[in-house]
Amino acid sequence: MNQIQIQEQKQEQRQLQTITAQQLLVSQLVELPLQQMEERVETELHDNPALEKSVADDDFPGWDNSSDTTEDADSSDDYDAQREREERRDALDAALENIGRDDEELPVYQGGQQWGDEQEQTVFAQEQSFYDMLMAQVGEQELSDTDRYVLEYLIQSLDEDGLLRTPLSDICEQLGIYHNIDISEADVQRLLQRLQQMDPPGIGARSLQECMLLQIERRRNSPQKEMMRRVVTQYFDDFTRKKWKHIQQQMNMSDADAEEIFAELRRLNPKPGTALGEAVGRSVQQITPDFIVENHDDGKLSLQLNYGDIPKLEISQSFADLLKDFQTNRDHMTRQQKEALLYTRQKVEAAQSFIDAMETRRQTLLRTMKAIMQLQRPFFEEGDEELLRPMILKDVAALTGQDLSTISRVSNSKYVQTRWGTFPLKFFFNDGYVTSTGESLSTRQIKVALKQLIENEDKHNPMSDDALRDILAARGFPIARRTVAKYREQLAIPVARLRKV
Repeated sequence: MNQIQIQEQKQEQRQLQTITAQQLLVSQLVELPLQQMEERVETELHDNPALEKSVADDDFPGWDNSSDTTEDADSSDDYDAQREREERRDALDAALENIGRDDEELPVYQGGQQWGDEQEQTVFAQEQSFYDMLMAQVGEQELSDTDRYVLEYLIQSLDEDGLLRTPLSDICEQLGIYHNIDISEADVQRLLQRLQQMDPPGIGARSLQECMLLQIERRRNSPQKEMMRRVVTQYFDDFTRKKWKHIQQQMNMSDADAEEIFAELRRLNPKPGTALGEAVGRSVQQITPDFIVENHDDGKLSLQLNYGDIPKLEISQSFADLLKDFQTNRDHMTRQQKEALLYTRQKVEAAQSFIDAMETRRQTLLRTMKAIMQLQRPFFEEGDEELLRPMILKDVAALTGQDLSTISRVSNSKYVQTRWGTFPLKFFFNDGYVTSTGESLSTRQIKVALKQLIENEDKHNPMSDDALRDILAARGFPIARRTVAKYREQLAIPVARLRKV
C-alpha cells in the first residue's frame, strides 16, 4: 500500500515570554551580593575598554537615608530615576549619531554614595558554611549551564542540617515560575543524585532514613555493611525507637554482632550539614552587608546601601574621541576603519548598558529593602524575633511592584546590618498561621515559643506534642497537635521519648 505524504499549514495563536538582553543583565546583577558585584565590575572593566573608572572629583549624593517613605515618594523617586536614565540613553544615541559635535558629552554614572577612600567597609566573620563547600564541589564538575543552575538551586534549598525538605515537584514549580527554567522532575532527580554523591556523605537526603542509607553506601562492601543496610531498610521504625533487642532477634544476630552493628549505626550522622561545618572549623569568611539600617534617637530608621569598593563608571573619553575622529572622516573611510567604527560603537553601547543596569540594580535593591523595613518595622525597632510578622515574597512584590523572581533574587544571598546583628534577608521571610478566629500569627513566633517550652521542660518527664499544644493554646497560639509536630521536626527537636534523660 502506497503511503502519501500531505503537508498541512495551520495558523495558531501562542503566548510566548521573551526577555531582552538588558533585562537579563539586570537580573544577573540584582542577584549578586556586594563582593561578587565588585568582582563583576572589575571583570567588565577588564573586558570592555570603553568602560573606565571615573576620576572626577564631583560631589555625589550620599546613601539613601530615607525612613518611613511613602508610596508616593517612592513613585516620585522611581520617576526621576527613570527620567534620568532615559535622558542618558537619549544623550548616548545623539552622541553616536552626531559624534562630530564638540559640545556633546557622554553620560557618567553618578553612583549612590560618597566614593572616597575614607568610606569604611564593615566586615564580619562567620563559620564557612557547608553551602560554600558544596558550591566549590559543583565548580569542579562538567555541567551544562542549566544543570549547574539547578544543582546550585538544590544546594540553596537545603536546610541547616543539609537535608532537602522541599518535594522535587515543588522544586520544579519554583524553577519554572521564579527562574523561567522548564525542567522535568526526572531531571531534578538526576541532579539530586549528583548532589548526594558529594561530601559529606548523606548530604541532600530527603529523610533521615535516606540520609543513613547514603552514608552506609559509601562504606566498603562487607557483611557489616549489608546488615546495617537491612536494619535501616527493614527495621527503621524499631531503630528510631531504640528497640535493639527486637531487631537483634528478628535478624538472628549474636550479641557481639548486634553490639558492633548498633555501634556503627550510632556513628552515622543525621545532620551531615552540621558535621561539615564542624569539620571545616571556624575559618574566617568575609561577609560584607549589602544594606545598613540604623536606629536614631527620634525613633526613625535610616537605610544605607553599601557600595564597598565599586567605583564610579563612565564611558572612556578616548573611545568618545575615537568616535569623533571617525565621524569627521567618515566620507573617506576605508573598510578597515568602518569595522573599527562598528567595534567602537558596540563597546560604547555595551558600556552604557552596564552603567544603566547598575543604576537599575541600585534602585531595585533600595526599593526591596525599604519594603522589608516597612513590613518588619517592629523587629528593626526592638530586635525581638517574636515581632517578625508573616511575610512572603508576594508581600514584598506587591509593595514594590516588582516581579516575584526579582524579589527572590534580591533576597537570596544578601545581608543587612542592624543594631541587633547582621542577618541574611531570608531571615525576615516567614509564613503565617491563621487561627479559627481569623488572627494571623507568624510561624516564627510559634516556633520560638515552642522551642522555649521544650528547653525549659523537665528533662526527666518531657512533654508530649499534645501537652505542648495545650500550653501553646493557653499562651495565645491555638495550633493543632500535628502542627506542633511539624514545627518541632523543623526545629530538629526529637519526640518526647527521645528527649528523656
